[in-house]
Amino acid sequence: MATTVFTIANQKGGVGKTTTAVNLAAALAEKKIHTLLIDLDPQANATSAVGVEKQAGRSLYGPLRGEGSAFEMIVPTAYEHLALIPSEEDLAAAEIELAQTENYLARLRTVLDPVRRSNGYRAIIIDCPPALGMLSMNSLAFADHLLITLQCEYLALEGLGQILRNLERLKEAHVNDHLQLGGVIMTMFDSRINLAKQVVDEVRQHLPEKIFKAVIPRTVRLSEAPSFGKPILAYDPNGPGSVAYRALAAEVIERFGLKA
Repeated sequence: MATTVFTIANQKGGVGKTTTAVNLAAALAEKKIHTLLIDLDPQANATSAVGVEKQAGRSLYGPLRGEGSAFEMIVPTAYEHLALIPSEEDLAAAEIELAQTENYLARLRTVLDPVRRSNGYRAIIIDCPPALGMLSMNSLAFADHLLITLQCEYLALEGLGQILRNLERLKEAHVNDHLQLGGVIMTMFDSRINLAKQVVDEVRQHLPEKIFKAVIPRTVRLSEAPSFGKPILAYDPNGPGSVAYRALAAEVIERFGLKA
């Protein structure tokens, strides 16, 4: 079966992007879908959130510079069917160095295409930095589907328009003709706040085919889990965060035809 590549991106930080990358990957793995989580954020929050320690030289920084392969960077996690390419602080230098190379938007594709073609994974999920810089744009140039995490607050709607315009620019420039908006994931939802409900309703009106039914709640447990190096499914398996991410994974499996 072919590998499907998802990139989770948003130019804004603090919108549940890394939380979603980690927990969607874990929820797919729980369904016995071989999943590779790629941490492309130099802060390496996704790396620590699955209990893997940051290690110098263990990221895509070397392969992006032509040193070594992506395969050499893959490490197992404590969770069956879930592997990781970690990140490290040195990856921040790639933002500057990539801009000075030929085909600078295709570097990541060159590095990761052998992993995709190996068919060792049914899904690849990439967690991007909280900015539409070189690393994020490289991720979009490689991915099949963009998943946007959107915080349930009004200003988030402006950010949605910006990232959708960037998606169209990439396609118009033929950087990645087959890139599609895979869907919008509403995060940090607080049912007690009317504005949160209004934002969800507004996105449903604008993108009815793209918004996922599963809405990720704002919970203390979801905030705590990364500090224990665990996805929410391991930290609080029966809590509302786990219920929401399992529901999201079920939708992703159905929408994109992923099979165990």
